[in-house]
Amino acid sequence: MNAKRLLAASSLAILALLTSTASFADSKAAIDQRVDETLKQFHALNGTHAALQQKAAGILVFPRVIKAGAGVAGEYGEGALQAKGKTVAYYSLTSASVGLTLGVAKHSELLLFMTQKSLDDFIASKGWSIGVDTGVAMVKKGAGGDYDSDTLKKSILGFVISEEGLIADVSLEGSKINKISPK
Repeated sequence: MNAKRLLAASSLAILALLTSTASFADSKAAIDQRVDETLKQFHALNGTHAALQQKAAGILVFPRVIKAGAGVAGEYGEGALQAKGKTVAYYSLTSASVGLTLGVAKHSELLLFMTQKSLDDFIASKGWSIGVDTGVAMVKKGAGGDYDSDTLKKSILGFVISEEGLIADVSLEGSKINKISPK
């Protein structure tokens, strides 16, 4: 019985932590600087990334996503949506899960909207959940790998790079993305 209470209390604490985005919000300048650094790293990993980004209608970059947990896990990050090389909006990414998670990890996540429709649908949404609102094709061989033709046909491509830490279950599935207004 005490384990159930501890799990419930931990779940509520992590959920409260993740939903209080205003208390964690970085400034626009800090987010923009991290996004630029992440895009440089992304391009350096694979020579085709710059061309792939040029083809995309937009790219959503979360330069620093932190996931932590001990049975109950939470994830949080802030980023920017760019279209034609210009930042058009800022977003937060959150998720929570219960399971066999133990540790802390930091990574970057990038979503390339390969069609104008996929970008427009994302912008029009009031909170967007990966796996519920739409599917994202994760690049299986890692951000430095080659793409297969089936992957390139998808309307949204997802990349996870700069994995650091002790959690091996990095996934975009179940992540909730909301628009934010940093100062």
